[in-house]
Amino acid sequence: MVICYLGIGSNLGDRKKTIKAAIRKINTLKGTKVIKVSRLIETEPVGGPSNQLKFLNGALKIKTDLGASMLLKRLKKIEKELGRIETVRYGPRAIDIDILFYADKIIKRKELTIPHPRLFERKFVIKPLSEVI
Repeated sequence: MVICYLGIGSNLGDRKKTIKAAIRKINTLKGTKVIKVSRLIETEPVGGPSNQLKFLNGALKIKTDLGASMLLKRLKKIEKELGRIETVRYGPRAIDIDILFYADKIIKRKELTIPHPRLFERKFVIKPLSEVI
């Protein structure tokens, strides 16, 4: 099993309920266990349309047997199950789950970059992440 860190956020619907549902679903992924969950913080949206609602953001520490690509695939499936619809870049979303770190791996593929490329630019990621590391 490897240790991974995920960022999670929502700015549509019942944000807290959706995030909690996502965490439960992540914890039921085969070979995956949620170890620690940060507090949720409310933040202004970064980028995208100017009329967006505020986000709730948090971070998770997990252990998983899934490879990075398979983990991404499963997380995208969870997003879809919870109502995520792809619209404009950085637009509003029911749920967003990002792989921030996957063990000590550096991955650069079209569909996946680890560490997350904008991780260090975003206080809404750094603050919750600091609670679970």
